[in-house]
Amino acid sequence: MPLANMQRPGFECALPEAADVVIVGGGIAGVAAALFLAEAGIDVVLCEKGFVAGEQSSRNWGWVRQMGRDPAELPLTMESLDLWRDLDRRFGIDTGFRETGITYVCRTKAEIAEFTAWEKHARQAGMPSQLLDAAGLQNVLPGISAPYTVGLYTANDGRAEPEQAVPQMAGAAVRLGARIAENCAVRGIETAAGRVSGVVTEHGTIATSSVVVAAGAWSRLFLGNLGLAFPQLKILGTAARIETAATVPDMPVGGGDFSFRRRLDGGYTIAQRNANVAPVTPDSFRLFFDFLPTLLTSWRELKLRVGSQFFTELKMPRRWSLDSKTPFEAIRTLDPAPHMPFNENALKNLKRAFPAFAGARLTHSWAGMIDATPDAIPVIGPIDAVPGLYLSSGFSGHGFGSGPGAGRLMAELVRNEKPCVDPAPFRYERFSTKHAKTA
Repeated sequence: MPLANMQRPGFECALPEAADVVIVGGGIAGVAAALFLAEAGIDVVLCEKGFVAGEQSSRNWGWVRQMGRDPAELPLTMESLDLWRDLDRRFGIDTGFRETGITYVCRTKAEIAEFTAWEKHARQAGMPSQLLDAAGLQNVLPGISAPYTVGLYTANDGRAEPEQAVPQMAGAAVRLGARIAENCAVRGIETAAGRVSGVVTEHGTIATSSVVVAAGAWSRLFLGNLGLAFPQLKILGTAARIETAATVPDMPVGGGDFSFRRRLDGGYTIAQRNANVAPVTPDSFRLFFDFLPTLLTSWRELKLRVGSQFFTELKMPRRWSLDSKTPFEAIRTLDPAPHMPFNENALKNLKRAFPAFAGARLTHSWAGMIDATPDAIPVIGPIDAVPGLYLSSGFSGHGFGSGPGAGRLMAELVRNEKPCVDPAPFRYERFSTKHAKTA
């Protein structure tokens, strides 16, 4: 079954002849950028080929965490969490955010070593993360089974509702003056004297001097038509909803092979942690050397799969003229089938970790395509080769939690204001184009 509570308010507008900024993509990265640009009084138009939050932004786990992030990404996630705490009040919306804390529980020596090491980063960043022994773990997570004797707990992390948060943020952006057009694919950009001068959509052209590409898993294809190489692969993430009469803590919890988050609808979102499907596609070969270091360190977490997606992408046009129909119009929404063995394992492992879940049953299963970069850190910033062109993509499964921070940072960069965090770790130019071919 599909997502349980997806909000579909519907957004449409007459495309203007011109705008200060045009955003390509209606996931959380694009919507958050539109929200903060509109709040600052900027004339912004967001074009979404399908519907707002139709892909990974509504299909993720709903965790809002700092804990466990790459140190280079940590300032952004901390900034984002501060924004999450105030989004509902600031914009009069309901994202479902709750500051519940998050705990990772450890069962193996490798897991204990990983989170013991990460706790040092937390101390340096001033985060309230703490290692818990067996007694502390039982105090925070009553009922957890005996094999789990160590945990890492961060009191000010939280959770939100993916199916409602981004549509709510989009509605707030519209009330502040942004224009959002669903079912409006952007085919490409136009330039004059080497810099951005407009975007061409399936419904007409909008003159603009600034374009933000926030197209999630589609960003590489979009940029490739411009001759720009962006090393990005799609990873299939699978999740499920369960119902149970169990009484367990409100906070999200993750172990080596399970995770859960309480939902506002009374159920729980679960997933098999550290388990994703890596579909083998033509880009897997084009970007083999870019992603080889990641594959060597993370191969245990990935299930390689050759299937119909390889042939779909093999036949997909990688170059097109701006008066032609594009792949973005042919596939409005990526809606991949979930990998059910992962969901079944997640529930089995969850019951082992928390016996209170013994009577739980699966009610919904879904999957989404995660946009991954070789270093698992997003690009947020300008593309120097094309003045006026910006990219916010490659969040590698972290986009929901860091989305508000990424949106604020992008809005500040577009406006040439002092950024809320150092944007240097997120530069597009950090990637060598030696291997990252566009086709």
